[in-house]
Amino acid sequence: MILEMVRANGAVSLRELARVVQTSEVTVRRDVRALEAEGLLDRRHGGAVLPGGFTRESGFPQKSHLATAEKTAIADLAASFVEEGEAIVVGAGTTTQELARRLARVPGLTVVTNSLLVAQALAHANRVEVVMTGGTLRGSNYALVGSGAEQSLQGLRVSRAFISGSGLTAERGLSTSNMLSASVDRALVQAAAEVVVLADHTKLGTDTMFQTVPTDLITRLVTDEPPGHDDRAGTELQALADQGVQIAVAGASENPGGDRVPARQQQRRDVALPGPRRGQVQGTAPGLRTAAVLGEQTPATERARVADLRRR
Repeated sequence: MILEMVRANGAVSLRELARVVQTSEVTVRRDVRALEAEGLLDRRHGGAVLPGGFTRESGFPQKSHLATAEKTAIADLAASFVEEGEAIVVGAGTTTQELARRLARVPGLTVVTNSLLVAQALAHANRVEVVMTGGTLRGSNYALVGSGAEQSLQGLRVSRAFISGSGLTAERGLSTSNMLSASVDRALVQAAAEVVVLADHTKLGTDTMFQTVPTDLITRLVTDEPPGHDDRAGTELQALADQGVQIAVAGASENPGGDRVPARQQQRRDVALPGPRRGQVQGTAPGLRTAAVLGEQTPATERARVADLRRR
């Protein structure tokens, strides 16, 4: 009941929770503390709020227990977009950590990262070269931040950036709750010709304090299938697609025995774009989509996109 009220209202006072649940504020405070330990909500003076939003950033222990099945499915699908011999950047986060574990099997890969967790996941991958940024260690998410991290990314150019965050909306794009993390994520994005955002459905429609990637720079979103009752996530997905973001939906399917289905057997659905997007030819006949729309960009399209990014 407490969690449902917080989800419905965004923020609820302990007094109101106690009135609705018909118990004491002492009991409600204890229950809120237990839900916070699980990463399901944040305590505030006299009340409780949803995690994220315009609030402090949750720590790694809380984040690591949220939407674990969804993050695994997203990581499986995101890894399928990485090719042998590529040079990519991978930002900090629990979802990108899951992605890194799968990238260990991609030969000839070069991964630039500011995340100690990503680097650790790839530490024993013989055929993957890991390049770490400089910077100051931020203990809450095991990431390197600050001017040292940003300066080490100057002059870097890679094919793709895989970035996560605290919230994603069609209006502002990807955002996070920490200014230092946001600044480094922006530097990572500027080094890439293509930006892939990894975000489970719980982050869709959530707006946090610091913008990292505006919507028009997001090439693809890799997410999971929102529950049927989650109208906010479904509406946000449609709005992102309307703005030209390619949507790839991963399914976290399991067989009757409870074992996870291999990535190649999981659901993969690229949502068609309803309007012109970067690199799409105006006036294309109905039912036809360019290679850029399908995610297989032509060399000319890629050159035009890189030039556009540099002008920005």
